[in-house]
Amino acid sequence: MWSKPLLAVAALALGPVNALWPVPQKISTGEKVLFIDQTLDVTYNGDSISYTYGYSPSSGSDFSSKEIVQAGVSRAFQAIFQDNFVPWKLRERNSDFEPDVYETKTFVKSIQITQTEKDDASAFKPLAGEVDESYTLTLSEDGQAVIKAKSSVGCLHALESFLQLFFKHSSGTFWYTPHAPVSIEDEPKFPHRGVLLDVARSWFEVDDIKHTIDAMAWNKMNRLHLHVTDSQSWPLEIPALPKLAEEGAYRKGLSYSPEDIKGIYEYGVHRGVEVIMEIDMPGHIGVVELAYKDLIVAYNEKPYQWWCAEPPCGAFRMNSTAVYDFLDTLFEDLFPRIAPYTAYFHTGGDELNKNDSMLDPDIQSNDTEVLTPLLQTFIDYAHGKVRDAGLTPFVWEEMITDWNITLGDDVVVQSWLGGTAVKDLAEAGHKVINSDYNFWYLDCGRGQWLNFENGEAFQTFYPFNDWCGPSKSWRLVYSHDPAAGLSKEDAKLVLGGEVAVWSETIDAVNLDSLVWPRASAAGEVLWSGRQDSAGQNRSQYDAAPRLAEMRERMVARGVRASPVQMPFCTQGDPSECGYTP
Repeated sequence: MWSKPLLAVAALALGPVNALWPVPQKISTGEKVLFIDQTLDVTYNGDSISYTYGYSPSSGSDFSSKEIVQAGVSRAFQAIFQDNFVPWKLRERNSDFEPDVYETKTFVKSIQITQTEKDDASAFKPLAGEVDESYTLTLSEDGQAVIKAKSSVGCLHALESFLQLFFKHSSGTFWYTPHAPVSIEDEPKFPHRGVLLDVARSWFEVDDIKHTIDAMAWNKMNRLHLHVTDSQSWPLEIPALPKLAEEGAYRKGLSYSPEDIKGIYEYGVHRGVEVIMEIDMPGHIGVVELAYKDLIVAYNEKPYQWWCAEPPCGAFRMNSTAVYDFLDTLFEDLFPRIAPYTAYFHTGGDELNKNDSMLDPDIQSNDTEVLTPLLQTFIDYAHGKVRDAGLTPFVWEEMITDWNITLGDDVVVQSWLGGTAVKDLAEAGHKVINSDYNFWYLDCGRGQWLNFENGEAFQTFYPFNDWCGPSKSWRLVYSHDPAAGLSKEDAKLVLGGEVAVWSETIDAVNLDSLVWPRASAAGEVLWSGRQDSAGQNRSQYDAAPRLAEMRERMVARGVRASPVQMPFCTQGDPSECGYTP
Protein backbone atom coordinates (compact mmCIF):
# COMPACT_ATOMS: atom_id res chain seq x y z
CA MET A 1 0.00 0.00 0.00
CA TRP A 2 2.85 2.41 0.75
CA SER A 3 4.94 1.62 -2.33
CA LYS A 4 5.58 4.76 -4.35
CA PRO A 5 8.11 5.15 -7.16
CA LEU A 6 10.38 8.14 -7.55
CA LEU A 7 8.64 10.46 -9.99
CA ALA A 8 7.49 13.99 -10.66
CA VAL A 9 4.21 15.01 -9.11
CA ALA A 10 2.57 15.25 -12.52
CA ALA A 11 2.73 11.46 -12.86
CA LEU A 12 1.65 10.52 -9.34
CA ALA A 13 -0.34 7.26 -9.35
CA LEU A 14 -2.44 7.83 -6.30
CA GLY A 15 -3.34 5.18 -3.82
CA PRO A 16 -4.66 6.17 -0.41
CA VAL A 17 -2.83 9.27 0.72
CA ASN A 18 0.62 9.46 -0.75
CA ALA A 19 1.18 13.16 -1.38
CA LEU A 20 0.74 16.48 0.37
CA TRP A 21 -1.81 19.28 0.14
CA PRO A 22 -1.32 21.44 -1.78
CA VAL A 23 0.61 19.06 -3.96
CA PRO A 24 4.25 20.17 -4.39
CA GLN A 25 5.65 20.98 -7.80
CA LYS A 26 8.05 18.04 -7.49
CA ILE A 27 7.92 15.25 -4.92
CA SER A 28 9.32 11.78 -4.49
CA THR A 29 8.60 9.47 -1.58
CA GLY A 30 9.67 6.02 -0.46
CA GLU A 31 8.31 3.26 1.73
CA LYS A 32 10.57 3.26 4.79
CA VAL A 33 9.05 4.00 8.18
CA LEU A 34 10.61 6.65 10.41
CA PHE A 35 9.46 7.52 13.90
CA ILE A 36 9.75 10.96 15.42
CA ASP A 37 9.82 12.31 18.96
CA GLN A 38 10.43 15.67 20.61
CA THR A 39 14.11 15.04 21.33
CA LEU A 40 15.32 15.66 17.79
CA ASP A 41 17.76 18.51 17.15
CA VAL A 42 16.48 21.54 15.23
CA THR A 43 18.78 24.23 13.89
CA TYR A 44 18.18 27.44 11.97
CA ASN A 45 21.21 28.74 10.08
CA GLY A 46 23.37 26.72 12.46
CA ASP A 47 21.75 27.99 15.67
CA SER A 48 19.84 25.58 17.85
CA ILE A 49 16.09 26.04 18.16
CA SER A 50 14.33 24.62 21.19
CA TYR A 51 10.74 23.45 21.05
CA THR A 52 8.60 25.81 23.12
CA TYR A 53 4.88 25.09 23.13
CA GLY A 54 2.89 28.06 21.82
CA TYR A 55 6.00 30.11 21.01
CA SER A 56 5.23 33.42 19.28
CA PRO A 57 7.51 36.15 17.92
CA SER A 58 7.84 39.48 19.68
CA SER A 59 4.90 41.83 19.38
CA GLY A 60 5.17 44.74 17.00
CA SER A 61 7.67 45.01 14.17
CA ASP A 62 10.65 44.22 16.38
CA PHE A 63 11.04 40.52 15.61
CA SER A 64 13.62 38.48 13.73
CA SER A 65 13.41 35.92 10.96
CA LYS A 66 14.65 33.35 13.45
CA GLU A 67 11.64 34.08 15.67
CA ILE A 68 9.31 33.59 12.69
CA VAL A 69 10.89 30.21 11.94
CA GLN A 70 11.01 29.16 15.59
CA ALA A 71 7.28 29.85 15.85
CA GLY A 72 6.77 27.74 12.73
CA VAL A 73 8.71 24.89 14.34
CA SER A 74 6.55 25.19 17.46
CA ARG A 75 3.35 24.95 15.42
CA ALA A 76 4.69 22.03 13.38
CA PHE A 77 5.59 20.07 16.51
CA GLN A 78 2.22 20.82 18.05
CA ALA A 79 0.56 19.46 14.90
CA ILE A 80 2.71 16.31 14.96
CA PHE A 81 2.71 15.49 18.66
CA GLN A 82 -0.53 16.96 19.99
CA ASP A 83 -2.97 17.68 17.15
CA ASN A 84 -2.44 14.61 15.00
CA PHE A 85 -4.66 11.69 14.01
CA VAL A 86 -4.72 7.96 13.35
CA PRO A 87 -5.40 7.62 9.60
CA TRP A 88 -7.81 4.67 9.72
CA LYS A 89 -10.25 6.46 7.42
CA LEU A 90 -7.54 6.64 4.79
CA ARG A 91 -6.48 2.98 4.83
CA GLU A 92 -8.12 -0.26 3.72
CA ARG A 93 -10.94 -1.46 5.96
CA ASN A 94 -9.63 -3.40 8.98
CA SER A 95 -6.11 -3.42 7.53
CA ASP A 96 -3.00 -3.65 9.66
CA PHE A 97 -1.58 -0.42 8.31
CA GLU A 98 0.45 0.74 11.29
CA PRO A 99 4.14 -0.03 11.85
CA ASP A 100 5.06 -2.36 14.70
CA VAL A 101 6.19 -0.24 17.64
CA TYR A 102 7.95 -3.23 19.23
CA GLU A 103 10.43 -3.71 16.42
CA THR A 104 13.67 -1.78 16.12
CA LYS A 105 12.81 1.77 15.16
CA THR A 106 14.67 4.43 13.23
CA PHE A 107 13.93 7.97 14.41
CA VAL A 108 14.14 11.36 12.77
CA LYS A 109 17.33 12.72 14.29
CA SER A 110 17.46 16.32 13.18
CA ILE A 111 15.89 19.11 11.17
CA GLN A 112 18.45 21.43 9.64
CA ILE A 113 16.80 24.65 8.43
CA THR A 114 18.78 27.05 6.26
CA GLN A 115 17.48 30.38 5.07
CA THR A 116 19.80 31.30 2.23
CA GLU A 117 18.88 34.98 1.90
CA LYS A 118 18.05 37.66 4.44
CA ASP A 119 14.48 38.91 4.73
CA ASP A 120 14.29 42.52 3.63
CA ALA A 121 11.75 45.11 4.75
CA SER A 122 9.13 43.87 2.28
CA ALA A 123 9.29 40.25 3.46
CA PHE A 124 6.55 40.69 6.02
CA LYS A 125 4.37 43.14 4.04
CA PRO A 126 5.02 42.20 0.42
CA LEU A 127 3.44 43.20 -2.82
CA ALA A 128 2.43 40.12 -4.79
CA GLY A 129 5.56 38.35 -5.96
CA GLU A 130 8.05 40.33 -3.87
CA VAL A 131 8.91 37.41 -1.59
CA ASP A 132 10.39 34.15 -2.81
CA GLU A 133 8.22 31.47 -1.18
CA SER A 134 10.04 28.48 -2.64
CA TYR A 135 11.63 25.76 -0.54
CA THR A 136 13.24 22.36 -0.71
CA LEU A 137 12.73 19.58 1.81
CA THR A 138 14.50 16.25 2.09
CA LEU A 139 14.14 13.52 4.67
CA SER A 140 16.69 10.72 4.42
CA GLU A 141 16.17 7.06 5.32
CA ASP A 142 18.40 7.51 8.36
CA GLY A 143 16.33 10.41 9.70
CA GLN A 144 18.09 13.59 8.61
CA ALA A 145 15.66 16.34 7.53
CA VAL A 146 17.00 19.31 5.59
CA ILE A 147 15.01 22.42 4.72
CA LYS A 148 16.32 25.18 2.49
CA ALA A 149 14.49 28.37 1.56
CA LYS A 150 15.35 31.89 0.49
CA SER A 151 12.89 33.51 2.91
CA SER A 152 11.46 32.82 6.34
CA VAL A 153 8.06 32.43 4.68
CA GLY A 154 9.51 29.67 2.52
CA CYS A 155 10.73 28.00 5.69
CA LEU A 156 7.19 28.15 7.12
CA HIS A 157 5.81 26.47 3.99
CA ALA A 158 8.44 23.74 4.27
CA LEU A 159 7.53 23.09 7.89
CA GLU A 160 3.85 22.73 6.95
CA SER A 161 4.84 20.16 4.34
CA PHE A 162 7.09 18.37 6.84
CA LEU A 163 4.36 17.94 9.44
CA GLN A 164 1.99 16.47 6.83
CA LEU A 165 4.32 13.49 6.50
CA PHE A 166 3.54 12.25 10.02
CA PHE A 167 0.68 10.35 11.64
CA LYS A 168 -0.25 9.42 15.16
CA HIS A 169 0.04 5.75 16.09
CA SER A 170 -3.05 4.21 17.70
CA SER A 171 -0.90 3.31 20.73
CA GLY A 172 -1.01 7.03 21.51
CA THR A 173 2.69 7.35 22.32
CA PHE A 174 4.37 7.12 18.90
CA TRP A 175 4.34 9.22 15.74
CA TYR A 176 5.67 8.06 12.39
CA THR A 177 5.89 8.60 8.65
CA PRO A 178 5.61 5.71 6.18
CA HIS A 179 6.99 7.85 3.36
CA ALA A 180 10.80 8.05 3.79
CA PRO A 181 12.93 8.96 1.96
CA VAL A 182 11.31 12.21 0.85
CA SER A 183 12.47 14.83 -1.62
CA ILE A 184 10.46 17.97 -2.40
CA GLU A 185 11.10 21.01 -4.57
CA ASP A 186 8.27 23.47 -4.36
CA GLU A 187 7.11 26.99 -5.13
CA PRO A 188 3.75 28.67 -5.74
CA LYS A 189 2.15 29.20 -9.12
CA PHE A 190 0.40 32.43 -8.05
CA PRO A 191 1.67 34.96 -5.49
CA HIS A 192 -1.82 35.95 -4.24
CA ARG A 193 -3.76 33.06 -2.68
CA GLY A 194 -6.58 34.45 -0.64
CA VAL A 195 -9.77 34.23 1.36
CA LEU A 196 -12.22 37.14 1.55
CA LEU A 197 -13.98 37.16 4.93
CA ASP A 198 -16.93 39.53 5.39
CA VAL A 199 -16.94 40.61 9.05
CA ALA A 200 -19.52 43.37 8.58
CA ARG A 201 -22.71 41.48 7.81
CA SER A 202 -22.09 39.03 10.66
CA TRP A 203 -19.88 39.57 13.68
CA PHE A 204 -16.78 37.43 14.11
CA GLU A 205 -14.62 37.43 17.21
CA VAL A 206 -10.91 38.13 16.84
CA ASP A 207 -10.23 34.47 17.61
CA ASP A 208 -12.48 33.43 14.71
CA ILE A 209 -10.38 35.55 12.36
CA LYS A 210 -7.12 34.19 13.74
CA HIS A 211 -8.53 30.66 13.48
CA THR A 212 -9.13 31.32 9.76
CA ILE A 213 -5.59 32.63 9.36
CA ASP A 214 -4.27 29.39 10.88
CA ALA A 215 -6.18 27.24 8.41
CA MET A 216 -5.04 29.41 5.53
CA ALA A 217 -1.40 29.00 6.51
CA TRP A 218 -1.81 25.20 6.67
CA ASN A 219 -3.05 25.34 3.06
CA LYS A 220 -0.26 27.71 1.99
CA MET A 221 -2.74 30.54 1.38
CA ASN A 222 -1.27 33.96 2.04
CA ARG A 223 -3.82 36.80 1.76
CA LEU A 224 -6.74 37.39 4.14
CA HIS A 225 -9.03 40.04 2.66
CA LEU A 226 -11.11 41.49 5.50
CA HIS A 227 -14.28 43.15 4.23
CA VAL A 228 -14.51 45.04 7.48
CA THR A 229 -17.42 47.47 6.96
CA ASP A 230 -20.63 47.59 4.94
CA SER A 231 -24.04 49.26 5.08
CA GLN A 232 -25.20 46.72 7.66
CA SER A 233 -22.57 47.45 10.32
CA TRP A 234 -19.33 49.28 11.08
CA PRO A 235 -17.42 47.14 13.60
CA LEU A 236 -14.10 48.95 13.14
CA GLU A 237 -13.08 51.37 15.90
CA ILE A 238 -11.59 54.62 14.61
CA PRO A 239 -10.52 56.68 17.65
CA ALA A 240 -10.67 59.93 15.66
CA LEU A 241 -14.25 59.09 14.64
CA PRO A 242 -15.58 57.30 17.73
CA LYS A 243 -19.24 57.36 16.73
CA LEU A 244 -18.60 55.03 13.77
CA ALA A 245 -18.29 51.94 15.95
CA GLU A 246 -20.37 53.28 18.83
CA GLU A 247 -23.40 53.72 16.58
CA GLY A 248 -22.54 51.40 13.70
CA ALA A 249 -21.62 48.16 15.48
CA TYR A 250 -24.42 45.68 16.02
CA ARG A 251 -23.93 46.04 19.75
CA LYS A 252 -21.60 48.02 21.96
CA GLY A 253 -18.44 46.00 22.36
CA LEU A 254 -18.85 44.11 19.10
CA SER A 255 -16.09 46.09 17.43
CA TYR A 256 -12.41 45.74 16.66
CA SER A 257 -10.18 48.02 18.70
CA PRO A 258 -6.85 49.32 17.38
CA GLU A 259 -5.18 46.68 19.56
CA ASP A 260 -7.40 43.98 18.03
CA ILE A 261 -6.49 45.09 14.51
CA LYS A 262 -2.80 45.20 15.39
CA GLY A 263 -3.06 41.68 16.81
CA ILE A 264 -4.82 40.32 13.72
CA TYR A 265 -2.25 41.80 11.36
CA GLU A 266 0.67 40.56 13.46
CA TYR A 267 -0.86 37.10 13.80
CA GLY A 268 -1.01 36.92 10.01
CA VAL A 269 2.54 38.20 9.53
CA HIS A 270 3.88 35.51 11.86
CA ARG A 271 2.23 32.84 9.69
CA GLY A 272 3.01 34.23 6.24
CA VAL A 273 -0.55 35.57 5.77
CA GLU A 274 -0.87 39.23 4.79
CA VAL A 275 -4.09 40.93 5.88
CA ILE A 276 -5.72 43.32 3.39
CA MET A 277 -8.46 45.50 4.85
CA GLU A 278 -11.36 46.74 2.75
CA ILE A 279 -13.57 49.71 3.57
CA ASP A 280 -16.02 49.58 0.69
CA MET A 281 -16.82 52.95 -0.90
CA PRO A 282 -18.50 55.00 -2.28
CA GLY A 283 -21.35 52.44 -2.05
CA HIS A 284 -21.89 49.80 0.61
CA ILE A 285 -21.27 52.39 3.32
CA GLY A 286 -24.73 53.54 4.39
CA VAL A 287 -24.14 52.70 8.06
CA VAL A 288 -22.09 55.90 8.41
CA GLU A 289 -25.44 57.70 8.43
CA LEU A 290 -26.06 56.40 11.95
CA ALA A 291 -22.98 58.18 13.26
CA TYR A 292 -22.26 61.18 11.04
CA LYS A 293 -25.08 62.92 9.20
CA ASP A 294 -25.06 64.55 5.77
CA LEU A 295 -22.35 62.28 4.34
CA ILE A 296 -24.65 59.54 3.01
CA VAL A 297 -27.54 59.41 0.56
CA ALA A 298 -30.21 56.70 0.14
CA TYR A 299 -29.59 55.04 3.51
CA ASN A 300 -32.26 52.40 4.09
CA GLU A 301 -34.41 53.73 1.24
CA LYS A 302 -37.35 51.57 0.16
CA PRO A 303 -37.93 49.69 -2.03
CA TYR A 304 -34.26 48.85 -1.69
CA GLN A 305 -33.84 47.39 -5.20
CA TRP A 306 -34.07 50.89 -6.69
CA TRP A 307 -31.09 52.03 -4.66
CA CYS A 308 -28.77 49.09 -3.98
CA ALA A 309 -28.21 45.34 -4.29
CA GLU A 310 -29.38 44.53 -0.76
CA PRO A 311 -30.79 46.45 2.22
CA PRO A 312 -29.97 48.76 3.80
CA CYS A 313 -28.68 50.97 1.03
CA GLY A 314 -26.50 54.04 1.28
CA ALA A 315 -23.63 55.67 -0.57
CA PHE A 316 -21.30 58.60 -0.06
CA ARG A 317 -22.32 61.94 -1.47
CA MET A 318 -19.78 62.38 -4.25
CA ASN A 319 -19.78 66.17 -4.48
CA SER A 320 -19.37 67.04 -0.81
CA THR A 321 -16.36 68.60 0.89
CA ALA A 322 -17.59 67.08 4.16
CA VAL A 323 -17.09 63.59 2.70
CA TYR A 324 -13.50 64.41 1.78
CA ASP A 325 -12.91 65.80 5.28
CA PHE A 326 -14.32 62.56 6.67
CA LEU A 327 -11.97 60.49 4.49
CA ASP A 328 -9.00 62.58 5.62
CA THR A 329 -9.79 61.90 9.27
CA LEU A 330 -10.53 58.22 8.67
CA PHE A 331 -7.40 57.50 6.69
CA GLU A 332 -5.07 59.59 8.87
CA ASP A 333 -6.20 57.56 11.87
CA LEU A 334 -6.21 54.10 10.25
CA PHE A 335 -3.37 53.98 7.75
CA PRO A 336 -0.42 54.62 10.09
CA ARG A 337 -1.64 51.72 12.23
CA ILE A 338 -1.88 49.13 9.44
CA ALA A 339 0.89 50.27 7.07
CA PRO A 340 3.65 48.52 9.08
CA TYR A 341 1.98 45.17 8.38
CA THR A 342 0.62 45.25 4.84
CA ALA A 343 1.30 46.55 1.34
CA TYR A 344 -2.35 46.97 0.35
CA PHE A 345 -5.64 48.68 1.16
CA HIS A 346 -8.91 47.85 -0.62
CA THR A 347 -11.20 50.79 -1.39
CA GLY A 348 -14.10 48.67 -2.64
CA GLY A 349 -16.11 50.17 -5.48
CA ASP A 350 -18.60 47.39 -6.25
CA GLU A 351 -22.31 47.72 -6.97
CA LEU A 352 -22.50 51.51 -6.88
CA ASN A 353 -26.07 52.41 -7.84
CA LYS A 354 -26.28 55.60 -9.86
CA ASN A 355 -29.84 56.24 -8.62
CA ASP A 356 -28.45 57.12 -5.18
CA SER A 357 -27.11 60.42 -6.46
CA MET A 358 -30.61 61.46 -7.47
CA LEU A 359 -31.15 61.99 -3.73
CA ASP A 360 -27.95 63.98 -3.32
CA PRO A 361 -28.93 67.68 -3.11
CA ASP A 362 -25.62 68.64 -4.72
CA ILE A 363 -26.14 66.37 -7.75
CA GLN A 364 -29.78 65.26 -8.22
CA SER A 365 -28.94 63.13 -11.22
CA ASN A 366 -28.39 59.51 -12.20
CA ASP A 367 -26.82 60.43 -15.52
CA THR A 368 -23.56 58.54 -15.99
CA GLU A 369 -22.02 61.51 -17.83
CA VAL A 370 -22.67 63.64 -14.77
CA LEU A 371 -21.56 61.07 -12.20
CA THR A 372 -18.43 59.63 -13.83
CA PRO A 373 -16.26 62.78 -13.42
CA LEU A 374 -17.32 63.04 -9.78
CA LEU A 375 -16.52 59.38 -9.21
CA GLN A 376 -13.15 59.78 -10.95
CA THR A 377 -12.29 62.64 -8.60
CA PHE A 378 -13.40 60.58 -5.60
CA ILE A 379 -11.31 57.54 -6.60
CA ASP A 380 -8.27 59.67 -7.43
CA TYR A 381 -8.50 61.33 -4.02
CA ALA A 382 -8.95 58.10 -2.07
CA HIS A 383 -6.17 56.32 -3.95
CA GLY A 384 -3.90 59.30 -3.48
CA LYS A 385 -4.37 58.98 0.27
CA VAL A 386 -3.69 55.25 0.07
CA ARG A 387 -0.45 55.87 -1.80
CA ASP A 388 0.58 58.66 0.57
CA ALA A 389 0.46 56.06 3.34
CA GLY A 390 2.83 53.79 1.40
CA LEU A 391 0.04 51.38 0.44
CA THR A 392 -1.19 50.08 -2.91
CA PRO A 393 -4.90 50.37 -3.78
CA PHE A 394 -7.33 47.57 -4.58
CA VAL A 395 -10.73 48.09 -6.25
CA TRP A 396 -13.59 45.93 -7.42
CA GLU A 397 -13.95 45.53 -11.17
CA GLU A 398 -17.06 47.71 -11.61
CA MET A 399 -14.90 50.80 -11.38
CA ILE A 400 -13.69 49.80 -14.84
CA THR A 401 -16.38 47.57 -16.31
CA ASP A 402 -19.34 49.77 -15.30
CA TRP A 403 -17.84 53.22 -14.86
CA ASN A 404 -14.73 53.23 -17.07
CA ILE A 405 -12.73 54.96 -14.34
CA THR A 406 -9.06 55.58 -15.07
CA LEU A 407 -6.88 53.78 -12.53
CA GLY A 408 -3.20 53.98 -11.74
CA ASP A 409 -0.91 51.27 -13.06
CA ASP A 410 -0.31 50.11 -9.49
CA VAL A 411 -3.99 49.40 -8.71
CA VAL A 412 -5.06 45.77 -8.33
CA VAL A 413 -8.52 45.01 -9.73
CA GLN A 414 -10.61 42.28 -8.11
CA SER A 415 -12.94 40.58 -10.57
CA TRP A 416 -16.01 38.65 -9.46
CA LEU A 417 -18.63 38.87 -12.21
CA GLY A 418 -17.28 36.05 -14.37
CA GLY A 419 -17.63 35.77 -18.11
CA THR A 420 -14.73 37.35 -19.97
CA ALA A 421 -14.02 39.94 -17.26
CA VAL A 422 -10.62 38.61 -16.13
CA LYS A 423 -9.48 38.20 -19.71
CA ASP A 424 -10.68 41.69 -20.66
CA LEU A 425 -9.03 43.31 -17.63
CA ALA A 426 -5.72 41.52 -18.14
CA GLU A 427 -5.65 42.30 -21.85
CA ALA A 428 -6.21 45.96 -20.95
CA GLY A 429 -3.09 45.82 -18.78
CA HIS A 430 -4.63 45.64 -15.30
CA LYS A 431 -3.31 43.53 -12.45
CA VAL A 432 -6.16 41.16 -11.58
CA ILE A 433 -7.38 39.02 -8.70
CA ASN A 434 -9.86 36.33 -9.80
CA SER A 435 -12.88 35.78 -7.53
CA ASP A 436 -15.35 34.56 -10.17
CA TYR A 437 -18.64 34.02 -8.31
CA ASN A 438 -19.52 31.09 -10.57
CA PHE A 439 -16.72 29.10 -8.94
CA TRP A 440 -15.28 30.76 -5.85
CA TYR A 441 -18.18 32.33 -3.89
CA LEU A 442 -18.51 29.96 -0.95
CA ASP A 443 -21.72 31.47 0.44
CA CYS A 444 -23.77 30.57 -2.66
CA GLY A 445 -26.41 27.90 -3.07
CA ARG A 446 -27.94 27.84 0.42
CA GLY A 447 -31.12 29.79 -0.28
CA GLN A 448 -32.43 33.31 0.16
CA TRP A 449 -31.78 35.33 3.30
CA LEU A 450 -34.61 37.78 2.52
CA ASN A 451 -38.20 37.10 3.61
CA PHE A 452 -41.18 37.37 1.22
CA GLU A 453 -44.79 38.29 1.87
CA ASN A 454 -47.47 35.78 0.93
CA GLY A 455 -48.88 36.43 -2.51
CA GLU A 456 -47.06 37.74 -5.55
CA ALA A 457 -43.64 38.04 -3.91
CA PHE A 458 -43.93 34.53 -2.48
CA GLN A 459 -44.81 33.09 -5.88
CA THR A 460 -42.13 35.09 -7.70
CA PHE A 461 -39.25 33.99 -5.49
CA TYR A 462 -40.40 30.44 -4.69
CA PRO A 463 -38.48 28.16 -3.99
CA PHE A 464 -36.37 30.96 -2.50
CA ASN A 465 -33.03 30.24 -4.12
CA ASP A 466 -30.27 32.77 -3.71
CA TRP A 467 -28.89 34.76 -6.64
CA CYS A 468 -25.75 32.71 -7.17
CA GLY A 469 -26.74 29.08 -6.62
CA PRO A 470 -26.02 26.28 -6.87
CA SER A 471 -23.54 25.67 -4.07
CA LYS A 472 -19.91 25.56 -5.19
CA SER A 473 -18.66 22.09 -4.25
CA TRP A 474 -14.94 21.53 -3.75
CA ARG A 475 -14.93 19.81 -7.13
CA LEU A 476 -16.28 22.92 -8.85
CA VAL A 477 -13.90 25.14 -6.88
CA TYR A 478 -11.06 22.86 -7.95
CA SER A 479 -12.03 23.04 -11.62
CA HIS A 480 -11.46 26.79 -11.92
CA ASP A 481 -8.26 28.05 -13.53
CA PRO A 482 -7.80 31.74 -12.60
CA ALA A 483 -5.89 32.45 -15.81
CA ALA A 484 -7.82 30.24 -18.22
CA GLY A 485 -7.92 31.40 -21.82
CA LEU A 486 -5.21 34.05 -21.43
CA SER A 487 -2.02 34.35 -23.38
CA LYS A 488 1.17 33.61 -21.48
CA GLU A 489 1.93 37.32 -21.29
CA ASP A 490 -1.54 38.39 -20.13
CA ALA A 491 -1.63 35.55 -17.59
CA LYS A 492 1.28 37.20 -15.77
CA LEU A 493 -1.12 39.99 -14.78
CA VAL A 494 -3.39 37.54 -12.95
CA LEU A 495 -1.79 37.72 -9.52
CA GLY A 496 -3.98 34.93 -8.19
CA GLY A 497 -7.39 34.66 -6.64
CA GLU A 498 -9.61 34.71 -3.58
CA VAL A 499 -12.53 32.60 -2.48
CA ALA A 500 -15.25 34.83 -1.04
CA VAL A 501 -17.08 34.26 2.24
CA TRP A 502 -19.94 36.77 2.33
CA SER A 503 -21.65 36.46 5.67
CA GLU A 504 -25.36 37.18 5.28
CA THR A 505 -26.02 33.65 6.59
CA ILE A 506 -22.58 32.72 7.90
CA ASP A 507 -21.24 33.28 11.39
CA ALA A 508 -18.69 31.61 13.64
CA VAL A 509 -20.90 28.53 14.12
CA ASN A 510 -20.90 27.42 10.48
CA LEU A 511 -17.81 29.26 9.24
CA ASP A 512 -15.40 26.31 9.29
CA SER A 513 -17.71 23.80 7.65
CA LEU A 514 -18.62 26.18 4.82
CA VAL A 515 -15.09 27.40 4.11
CA TRP A 516 -13.02 24.25 4.59
CA PRO A 517 -12.01 22.19 2.73
CA ARG A 518 -13.53 24.07 -0.24
CA ALA A 519 -11.04 26.90 0.24
CA SER A 520 -8.33 24.23 0.36
CA ALA A 521 -9.30 23.25 -3.19
CA ALA A 522 -8.69 26.81 -4.35
CA GLY A 523 -5.50 26.83 -2.31
CA GLU A 524 -4.05 23.95 -4.33
CA VAL A 525 -5.09 25.52 -7.64
CA LEU A 526 -3.37 28.76 -6.62
CA TRP A 527 -0.24 27.08 -5.23
CA SER A 528 0.25 24.15 -7.61
CA GLY A 529 -1.63 25.36 -10.69
CA ARG A 530 -4.76 23.91 -12.23
CA GLN A 531 -2.57 21.87 -14.60
CA ASP A 532 0.34 19.62 -13.79
CA SER A 533 3.79 19.85 -15.39
CA ALA A 534 2.59 17.75 -18.32
CA GLY A 535 -0.14 20.29 -19.10
CA GLN A 536 -2.97 18.02 -17.93
CA ASN A 537 -5.78 19.18 -15.65
CA ARG A 538 -5.38 17.66 -12.21
CA SER A 539 -7.89 14.88 -11.69
CA GLN A 540 -10.46 14.59 -8.90
CA TYR A 541 -9.16 11.02 -8.54
CA ASP A 542 -5.76 12.58 -7.81
CA ALA A 543 -7.10 15.24 -5.48
CA ALA A 544 -9.79 13.50 -3.43
CA PRO A 545 -7.56 11.16 -1.34
CA ARG A 546 -5.11 13.96 -0.58
CA LEU A 547 -7.87 16.44 0.25
CA ALA A 548 -9.50 13.85 2.50
CA GLU A 549 -6.24 13.56 4.41
CA MET A 550 -5.90 17.33 4.62
CA ARG A 551 -9.43 17.52 5.99
CA GLU A 552 -8.51 15.04 8.74
CA ARG A 553 -5.45 17.11 9.60
CA MET A 554 -7.50 20.29 9.82
CA VAL A 555 -10.04 18.61 12.09
CA ALA A 556 -7.25 17.31 14.32
CA ARG A 557 -5.86 20.86 14.51
CA GLY A 558 -9.20 22.33 15.56
CA VAL A 559 -10.97 23.31 12.32
CA ARG A 560 -14.40 21.72 11.88
CA ALA A 561 -14.00 21.13 8.15
CA SER A 562 -16.65 19.26 6.18
CA PRO A 563 -15.85 15.71 5.02
CA VAL A 564 -14.66 15.17 1.47
CA GLN A 565 -16.17 11.67 1.10
CA MET A 566 -17.55 8.92 3.33
CA PRO A 567 -15.07 6.39 4.75
CA PHE A 568 -16.15 3.78 2.19
CA CYS A 569 -14.55 6.00 -0.46
CA THR A 570 -11.45 7.09 1.45
CA GLN A 571 -10.65 3.52 2.52
CA GLY A 572 -10.56 2.19 -1.03
CA ASP A 573 -9.32 2.94 -4.51
CA PRO A 574 -10.47 6.41 -5.69
CA SER A 575 -12.18 4.81 -8.68
CA GLU A 576 -14.58 2.94 -6.38
CA CYS A 577 -16.38 6.23 -5.75
CA GLY A 578 -15.91 7.52 -9.26
CA TYR A 579 -18.11 7.64 -12.32
CA THR A 580 -17.22 6.46 -15.79
CA PRO A 581 -19.94 6.81 -18.46
